[in-house]
This record gives sequence, structure tokens and C-alpha cells, in this order.
Amino acid sequence: MAIDSVGASAATNLQSSSLGMEDFLKILLTQLTYQDPLKPMDNQQFMAQMAQFTNLQQTQQLNDSIKTLITNQAALQSVGLIGKTVDINTQSGTASGTVSALSLSGEAPMITVRTSTGATLTDISLSQIISVR
Repeated sequence: MAIDSVGASAATNLQSSSLGMEDFLKILLTQLTYQDPLKPMDNQQFMAQMAQFTNLQQTQQLNDSIKTLITNQAALQSVGLIGKTVDINTQSGTASGTVSALSLSGEAPMITVRTSTGATLTDISLSQIISVR
């Protein structure tokens, strides 16, 4: 069973180049400040902009929830690896061993693998796993 690096790819997809909430508020405040007093903003326009702001806020909350879900899913996936035999990519090539420990202290879960030769490989990310047996 191959394991993809779900957290890394999803985090990249969640990053956006669009305007943020703070930018939206600055634009709205500038529009309200410099509007023509003889031709104030139409109520419908103002309500449409407020609806856009609400949508932006909800989208950001949804993105935060998805990030949390991805982090939790990666942690759950890693816990299931303890005691399993895995094949991993290392700097020196491919290695095989049993997952002996799990660290959840960083942004992404890291596993410790004890190889058949007795060596202990630490700080192995889920993206380095080729297969699980």
C-alpha cells in the first residue's frame, strides 16, 4: 500500500494568491471614504459587497478547517503504521524496516524506522514511504 504525502499537496493547494480579508476591508473603507456625497453608494451595491465579505470569511474558515482535517488525517494515518514493515526512500537509496516510533511534535508526523540491519532511521516523513507490508 503506497502512501502519498496528502498534507504537503493539500497545503500547497490551499495557499491562494487572491485578496485577503484585510485587503477587502481596506478597499471597502476606501470606497466609503472617498465616495461622492451627492451620489452615495447604492444600497444594493453595498449589500452585495457585504455578502462577498461574508463569503470570503466563510471560505477562510472552511480552509482553516480543511487544514486541521488534513493534519489530523496524517496523524491518524501515521499511528496505523506503528509495528508495520515499510519500504522508504532515503538519501542513500531504498531501505526497509519496521516503524518503531512516531513523532507528532512538528507540522507533519515523522516516523522512526528500525531496519533489518539494526540501524535506526529517524525523522522519516510520510512522503518517503514507498510501501507498507
